[in-house]
Amino acid sequence: MKKKRTIDYKYNLKEYLSILKNYKSLSIVLLIVVLIIESTYFVDKYLFKLIIDYGTNFIAGAISKDRLVKIFIGLASAFLIVVSVRFLGKWIHIHLINKLDSNLIIDLKRKYFNHLIRLSHKFHTSHKTGSLISRLIRGGSAIERITDVLIFNAAPLTFNVLIGGLSLVYFDRSSAIVLALTGIIFITYSVLIQNAQKIPNLEANEVEDIEKANISDIFTNIDSIKYFGKELNIKRRFEEITKNTRLAFLKNWDYYRWLESGQALILGVGTFFVIYFPLTKFLNNGLSLGTLTFIYTVYGSLLGNLFGFVHGIREYYRSMADFDALFKYGKIENDITDKKNAEGLLIKEGEVEFKNVSFSYHKRKIFGNFNLKINKNEKVALVGHSGSGKTTLVKLLYRFYDVDKGEILIDGKNIKDFKQESLRSELSIVPQECVLFDDTIYNNIAFSNPKASRKEILQAMKFAQLDKVVKIFPKKENTIVGERGVKLSSGEKQRVSIARALLSNKKILVLDEATSSLDSQTEYDIQRDLQELMLGRTSIIIAHRLSTIMRTDKIIVMDRGKIVQIGKHNELIRQKGLYKRLWSLQKGGYIE
Repeated sequence: MKKKRTIDYKYNLKEYLSILKNYKSLSIVLLIVVLIIESTYFVDKYLFKLIIDYGTNFIAGAISKDRLVKIFIGLASAFLIVVSVRFLGKWIHIHLINKLDSNLIIDLKRKYFNHLIRLSHKFHTSHKTGSLISRLIRGGSAIERITDVLIFNAAPLTFNVLIGGLSLVYFDRSSAIVLALTGIIFITYSVLIQNAQKIPNLEANEVEDIEKANISDIFTNIDSIKYFGKELNIKRRFEEITKNTRLAFLKNWDYYRWLESGQALILGVGTFFVIYFPLTKFLNNGLSLGTLTFIYTVYGSLLGNLFGFVHGIREYYRSMADFDALFKYGKIENDITDKKNAEGLLIKEGEVEFKNVSFSYHKRKIFGNFNLKINKNEKVALVGHSGSGKTTLVKLLYRFYDVDKGEILIDGKNIKDFKQESLRSELSIVPQECVLFDDTIYNNIAFSNPKASRKEILQAMKFAQLDKVVKIFPKKENTIVGERGVKLSSGEKQRVSIARALLSNKKILVLDEATSSLDSQTEYDIQRDLQELMLGRTSIIIAHRLSTIMRTDKIIVMDRGKIVQIGKHNELIRQKGLYKRLWSLQKGGYIE
């Protein structure tokens, strides 16, 4: 049975108010300004009532022309004061709401961006980037909408009902009762329809997120689409996705048919009685012409506010649905947590030990009672078939995941005792897949050590033989590499990654297929430099190309999460076993 979708209004409103409370004084001043502005509209309606009543008295001969002129001059002066107050109030109103909205938007985005970026590697591998971006941006728009609902819709209606309702009670109670009943029925009906629309609204958001996630995924993999000539397949897939989006949005929008038609009927009936009762009293000399005009203008004004309020309710539900998609991330706790009062890690020696480590991923056992010690300044290579656990060891070292049992020690201290970010900042890596920021080559290298001097960055580029590449670029090291580094070749991206790792200058160095994207000559040159880079550092090398690890101090041969062989290259090729079989497959194609 399909689980019913729900929106957690209580939690979402609490989250919104937790951000709004930082601007309590600004919000109170803003509401006072709105009250003053709304009051001016009733003042000028009352002035218009007086004009009609005094004019009627003049026609009846009850007052003289000179007296009427003086009264009109006084009313005109009062009107100019009202206009001036409204002008100043509107200016302050918009100034304050702009200030409040911009602060709320940036606070919400920062709060959830910071939360999302701190969530674990596991979270980010199971959530599509396009959906995260969509929900974060939509959440920013939602917080602006819901604030505008309060200031432009809810507050004006509340003030108008209070001021207008009291004035109508004073002049004509029957009109006040009709107005109250019309407003209650109008708002109740609108809330019921929009309450029924909540789930379709949520479903529309979800399919929109799916659409955006797929668009992001498609454009990220545009090369694969073109390499395999699958543009037509992708077009068909996108047609199906957009079809689902259309149907979901159509279902959501169709509720407006009932909303608009029902509102028209309620207001039509209400307007009839508002006209009937005061007009009957006027004909029986129970009301003046000015009072009759005042009642109708107040009623018309309140109708406008009612429509604005109902529109606000629609925006409220829409915002709550948008909040729900984003705020549910706030309920997700990081599965990799720091201990209370955890300290920052400073690696001095660089000794690494995996001690009785057990780890399972999605119920699949990777390691069971695994032990490995890597001494200070030792160069250790991890080899084995894909899926043997080599990369997983590095992810455990980085605390992308936590071990189920056992411990990982650096310099004899459990890595769980230190802050995650400090642990990772003390390690240096050249990853298997080099992904770059859409920035300059220079800034991508400087990312690992923002405090590095220009001289140090250029030296790192030279070490990675990147200087030979950038000298032919028009903007040299200031060349923009494009999204994910798409403007560079695989080898060029790998060189940037190597220069970045060198610049970070850490005691522990991880090379995950560091030269896999380079041609044989460049690989040979960089391998020679890497030997120098690894001096004085503890180095963990993951390699499929065995020619790159022949000079390591120790080779760890892994199979299905277990160590099956340990030794140097020359020892292992003389032994029967997995390493010799791998070497036999590869030795013909690599420089020895």
